[in-house]
Amino acid sequence: MSKIVQHEKRRAEILAKALDVFVEEGFENTTFQKIADHAGITRTILYTYFSNKREIFNFSIKQLLSIVENDLVMVRKNKNLNCVEKLTRVITLIIDRFEENRKLISIVYDLLSHIQTGKNDADYRVRRRTVKVRHILASMVIDGIRSGELQNVNVRVVDDLLYSIIEAAIFRLTVLKKQSVAALKDVAALAVQQLAVHPR
Repeated sequence: MSKIVQHEKRRAEILAKALDVFVEEGFENTTFQKIADHAGITRTILYTYFSNKREIFNFSIKQLLSIVENDLVMVRKNKNLNCVEKLTRVITLIIDRFEENRKLISIVYDLLSHIQTGKNDADYRVRRRTVKVRHILASMVIDGIRSGELQNVNVRVVDDLLYSIIEAAIFRLTVLKKQSVAALKDVAALAVQQLAVHPR
């Protein structure tokens, strides 16, 4: 196994252990030492991978949201799916990714809910990535309208509707601590189906 692969594997292990500490201790009470201890390494080794706990946290957010964005782009490019199938699939994929990463989503929610107004690095990163996801969803709706597969609807309203389903999933996973939000996938499928142009 190459050094790069080992390095990335170790980094992934550290991130997983760090998430456990963030969940148990909260972001503010998490220390670099606690992360190192939980990962079974020294702080010196931890410093070879990350500069501080915020970098670990930000890297985790970036990694998850990059995966979500890549999922959306791949679905959007899939020529074997019609617009309704694409929109349904992207909402389902987002909800699936958030379910798989419920620990991180809970930490992000907890941290953002305690942030005072003003520029905060984590807040800024999450909002920037959120805008990207919303832009991809809106672009897919526009594609569907142009192709005649979707009704001529207000794109902003539809984008808000679809994103509110994602927000409901986040709320159920983080605040209500639901183990599954599968019902919201059905809601998304129904909502998108209602936007479709149905032959008369």
